[in-house]
Amino acid sequence: MLKRIKTGLAVSLFVFAGLSFAAGQGYENLKAIQPTQDADKVEVIEFFWYGCPHCYQFEPAIEAWKATLPDNVNFIRQPAVFSSLWGKHAKAYFTAEVLGVVDKVHADFFHAIQVKKEKLASEDDLADFFVAHGVDKAAFHDAYNSFIVDTKMRQAKAMGPRYGITGVPALVVNGKYLVNGRSAGDKGMIKVVNELIAQESK
Repeated sequence: MLKRIKTGLAVSLFVFAGLSFAAGQGYENLKAIQPTQDADKVEVIEFFWYGCPHCYQFEPAIEAWKATLPDNVNFIRQPAVFSSLWGKHAKAYFTAEVLGVVDKVHADFFHAIQVKKEKLASEDDLADFFVAHGVDKAAFHDAYNSFIVDTKMRQAKAMGPRYGITGVPALVVNGKYLVNGRSAGDKGMIKVVNELIAQESK
């Protein structure tokens, strides 16, 4: 269920991260516990890429699951950046965040790339996409080229190695546990994440 990174990074990131597999439990332990945004909540980060067919197939399940989350869970989408193209799609997501239109464009962006086979990689193509979703063209360009989007992009490039991400979709629970298709197996990623949320909520 993983979209593998088609470079030598896949092996080096795994070694760098120092992940240890918890046999039969459906997750891997991060060697170094990572800080979370809110210590009072259980944080779940979803790493994804719009060009990943598995992420596209996983998205409806994520959306349905989000609606069931208790108040003590903080869900964060995190575009993975492992190439120039991944970076362009990540920048589109962060632009949508700054403009406050993620809920309006996220599913359609997946659909445009996965079903319509649109590249949506250039600033002009992205501008047309956002305008078609009700965003002012000048506002798009301002957000796309803003300091905050640039900062989010620089942070995103460091997130993969930091969390030991070698493929997507992947979920990290409370800065401690990595759940992906390989680790979760037949149990399923969402089932494993729910078990970890319950564990971390105690």
